[in-house]
This record gives sequence, structure tokens and C-alpha cells, in this order.
Amino acid sequence: MCMFSLLLAPAHGQQPWRQYPSLERDWNSQDELPTDYEQPGEFVVGRLMFPQYASGPFGSGRGDWRRGGTAWTVDYPQGDRTFARLLQRLTTLNVRTVEQPVNLDEDDEAFYWPFLISGLVGSWNLTDNQARKLREHLLKGGFLLCDSFYGEFEWEGFTKTLKRIFPDRAVVDLPDDHAIFQTPFDLHDKRQIPTWQYLPQGYREGGDTPHWRAILDDDGRVMVMITFNNDIADGWQRADDPGYPQLEANLAIRLGVNFAMYALTH
Repeated sequence: MCMFSLLLAPAHGQQPWRQYPSLERDWNSQDELPTDYEQPGEFVVGRLMFPQYASGPFGSGRGDWRRGGTAWTVDYPQGDRTFARLLQRLTTLNVRTVEQPVNLDEDDEAFYWPFLISGLVGSWNLTDNQARKLREHLLKGGFLLCDSFYGEFEWEGFTKTLKRIFPDRAVVDLPDDHAIFQTPFDLHDKRQIPTWQYLPQGYREGGDTPHWRAILDDDGRVMVMITFNNDIADGWQRADDPGYPQLEANLAIRLGVNFAMYALTH
């Protein structure tokens, strides 16, 4: 069953679109805003906003997360918009080409946006109420892609908050033949998607081995897709950059399409 049909419309009004400063300064000067930013779409990329730990590589001194410019804005908005344009080009979906920032503290706002992306999740520090809201969202059919984090230190930060969301569910490694890697592209042979800032190595904090992990619901559906030691969104937004490896950029695009199609059909 399509996950969009499972999510119930909230009683409160939907928040208007807005844009925040990006953590990545080179994307703060944006191109002209696409004209469909206020239009509904069959598919909209939701960007999960979150508070972060007071200390750590993406923690202290970064300001108020509710105003942007903090860890959750990595690869935002350029990565999200590039991903949306790619989906529009490569699928028959009616895609809105502008992302939607989603704040879990805003009543039932999250339930309007079934597909969420979150980057630098080694630094996320959800409150108990935010974790409860996100758990409810995912159990009702939502999908969350956790991307752009590396090494054991960031993994520990990620799982510390993940346990608040799903204290009773294990993280599992997905086999190459899992459905999420099969449609529409066969992606059984995957390699690491590098971070642009750390090329030519492409990773930080000893995160040299890519892992494809997930949290599943009771029916085996992927609720949380975890691309540990990868930076899928960098592959999207750097796809036309001659300094970024093209094989990995192509893989990142195909992974994104698979994730979207899986979320829509499971």
C-alpha cells in the first residue's frame, strides 16, 4: 500500500514554506526560487529540522537550530532541490522542486510530509517529545533517510538519539537483494558515496567502509534508511561538478530514485 495513503491529515493548519540559511556557505547565495514552491505535489522532499548536541564536531557555537545555519542544514537546500529535479526528470512523479523544512515541534506538521531527509545525524539531539512525534510519523507510514555521517563517534551520537525514537527496534544491515536496492535500478553492487569536502579520500573520522542499514516496522518495511559512511546528498548536488567522481554521482542519483520509489510503494 502506498505510504501516502496511510498518513492522516492533521487537524491543525499546514505551515507555509520558508527557507533558512545553509550550513554550507557556498550555497547561501541561491539561484532564483522555483515557481512551484507553494504548489502541492505528489512527492515533496521534506528536510528534518533538529536540535543538536551541545558539543562535538557539529555542536557548540552554531546558533539556534530553529533559525537554520546549524547541522540539519547540511546539503540544504541545494541537495534537496537537485534531488527533486532528478526525480522529476527520471520518473513520472509529480514532484515539487522545492523542499519543505519540517519542525517536529509544530503541532502535526510532520504528517504532511511523508518523505524526510536528515543529514549530519551524528549530531542530532531530539527531545523526548520530538522523538515520540517522529516515531508516530514513521509507524504511520513515513520514511526517513539518514545520511552524511561517518565514523564511530558520529555513529554513537546517531544511535543515542535513535534509541529515543525506537528503543525496542534493532538496526539491521540490509542485504544487497533487498527490495529497496532493486526498483527501478538494480543496485546490488554499491560503493561508497564520498563527501566532496574530503576528496580524494572522500570520508572523515575513519569512515572508510560504507554501510546500508535500516530500522524496520513489524511488516519488514524500511522506516529509517541509514546510509552510514556515505554522503548521498553530495552526490546529488555535485553531479555536474567535474571534480566529483562521476560513477559515485550516478550511483547517488539511482539510490535516491530507488529510495523515493520504495517509500511510495511500501
